[in-house]
Amino acid sequence: MIPIRDNIRPNILPFFTVVLIAANIGVFLNELRWGPADFKYWVGMLGMTPLRLTTAVQESSLNPLSYLPLVTNLFLHGGWMHIIGNLWFLWLFGSSVEYCLGHGHFLLFYFLCGIVANLTQVAVDPVSAVPVIGASGAVSGILGAYAVCFPFAKIKTIVPLFFIFTIIEIPALAFLAIWFFYQLQSGAAALSMGGSGIAWWAHVGGFVAGALLNRLWLKER
Repeated sequence: MIPIRDNIRPNILPFFTVVLIAANIGVFLNELRWGPADFKYWVGMLGMTPLRLTTAVQESSLNPLSYLPLVTNLFLHGGWMHIIGNLWFLWLFGSSVEYCLGHGHFLLFYFLCGIVANLTQVAVDPVSAVPVIGASGAVSGILGAYAVCFPFAKIKTIVPLFFIFTIIEIPALAFLAIWFFYQLQSGAAALSMGGSGIAWWAHVGGFVAGALLNRLWLKER
């Protein structure tokens, strides 16, 4: 399923949503200038590698560079489809959530969800030496927040029916429930197969964090 648009029209300029999209695009354009060796080096340095993080914790490392990848990995992407998918979801759902939370809270919320998503992936696969990159953990947090802020919204979605693609309007809770179940199912399958190229559990952790953190700020507002 590919979401196209929702029926929420927030009456604000989604400033930080635009800033985050621009930052991701800027980093990705710089990535395109890297050769394979440079890409491998910087992903190794700035990507979040579970084994490296767990080793730093076990050694009680006080070096902030050991923990910086929990944030920097949110701005790295592995290809065009990776970044387009993440940024499309960020734009489609982020502007409404920024309206719901307020600008300042939204930015803090985004990074907190990304960090929790990364830590969830580490908890599930602590000895993985494969760097995790991409904004999807933080974007998953936005989806969790959207489910709380706008449970009765409608989302126009492209749905494949056999060999025909059709556009239908799906309730937000139904769309997000299907999305979340798919992440859980894929994460469980990845565990049984001994790993995957996608950090499914980061998506799960980010979504749950988004739903819970969002409720805290909703009470405050």
